Amino acid sequence: MANFFKASAKKTAIQQNLTVKVARLDQQGCGVAFHNKKPVFIEGALPNETVEVKVYQQKSKFSKAKLINIVSRSDARAEVKCRHYFQCGGCNLQHMDYPHQLTYKQDKIKQLFAREALNQDLPWQSHIDSQPWQYRRKARIGVQYDKRGMPIIGFRQRESSHLVDIKSCPVLAAAFDDIFLELKALLPSLSGKNAVGHIEVIAANENIVVVRQLVKLTAQDKQHWQRFSNNNNYLIYFDDGKSITPLGAEQVLFYPISDTINIEFDVNNFIQVNHQVNKLMVEQAQAWLALNAQDIVLDLFCGLGNFSLPIAQQVSQLVGIEGVQSMVDKAQANAEKNGMSNCQFHQADLNSDWQAHQWAKQKYTKVLLDPARAGAYQALLQLLNFNIEKVLYVSCDPASLARDAKLLIDHGYKIEKIALMDMFSQTKHVETMVMFSLYTQAT
Repeated sequence: MANFFKASAKKTAIQQNLTVKVARLDQQGCGVAFHNKKPVFIEGALPNETVEVKVYQQKSKFSKAKLINIVSRSDARAEVKCRHYFQCGGCNLQHMDYPHQLTYKQDKIKQLFAREALNQDLPWQSHIDSQPWQYRRKARIGVQYDKRGMPIIGFRQRESSHLVDIKSCPVLAAAFDDIFLELKALLPSLSGKNAVGHIEVIAANENIVVVRQLVKLTAQDKQHWQRFSNNNNYLIYFDDGKSITPLGAEQVLFYPISDTINIEFDVNNFIQVNHQVNKLMVEQAQAWLALNAQDIVLDLFCGLGNFSLPIAQQVSQLVGIEGVQSMVDKAQANAEKNGMSNCQFHQADLNSDWQAHQWAKQKYTKVLLDPARAGAYQALLQLLNFNIEKVLYVSCDPASLARDAKLLIDHGYKIEKIALMDMFSQTKHVETMVMFSLYTQAT
């Protein structure tokens, strides 16, 4: 009887309606209130708002609730621009005005640094941002089918593997304003429609559509895609899981990183999604490093040469290291095509022991690193042996950045400058640039 009673009470609690005041946002941008001293997480709620909610998940240490009504509204609340916002999992901050988004993201960095006992006043510099809409030049669009066989084209729902049937996306580059409706009209006509897994779009010197299709393309389907390409001025590529091939003639794909440098890429290469922020980020990196003609710079996790090539224009030598050989080859080719003979690029796993490599025996004056979300802890452990004067860290995850910052500070570095970079407006994602200088040389 006791067990039965508890189960019934739990079921009732899940349907409980509450009126609560939101205290703060968590690291995911979710509102946090308290009921009976237990946190209640509420998507779409903002600090200082009083809200009515319905609890839909009850755990021993927290609850999750759906926002039903806003009793008192925050000054930071904004009208959302996207018709799909409350279902789509792509953005989660559209209900907050843009200045408050930037404040929230900077506070997020501060909180994560404080967790690592890095409580000193951080030397914040002006943030880098761009237009908050139509900034995203690269995105993956999902494809699913309903029970009638009709295509559902869009992005994943929040906390779900199911897709939202998207009509338009206000953060996607303007070149793809109509892509969802265009694809929805096209896919039912294809004989191999069920084989289309997802579609990637990229806006660069050409507007590119990459179709993930695991079955052989028929002649009839090829005609449909060719018509789609002609009508919309898209370059079409097909990814069969083994190789990526163009529908028509191969084209050189590139994006400009400065007035004099173009970065060529393949459709499966990583590029930064926000062109304007990327350009400003590279310019800031050059300025913060205070480059001169005698510098020998090490660029770790260098990718295609996004930072490497602009830096190489101002220094004696640039050595770039990347884990993927195809990216190394592309970076070297980019240097040659942009007329730079003072660049060398090498392949190495920077998360393993790399100090025996010949390039690691060279003396460097400055280093830049731009790792993936996991950060660069193992690389930094080895880099400490080099006693490099300036370390510029470009981060796409503030938690791994805070951990790595503590390592550097514990070994004689200090934070000289730090700035937020809003690469992903309307979302919880945070990018940061930090300049570390070796304390013994800075004093």
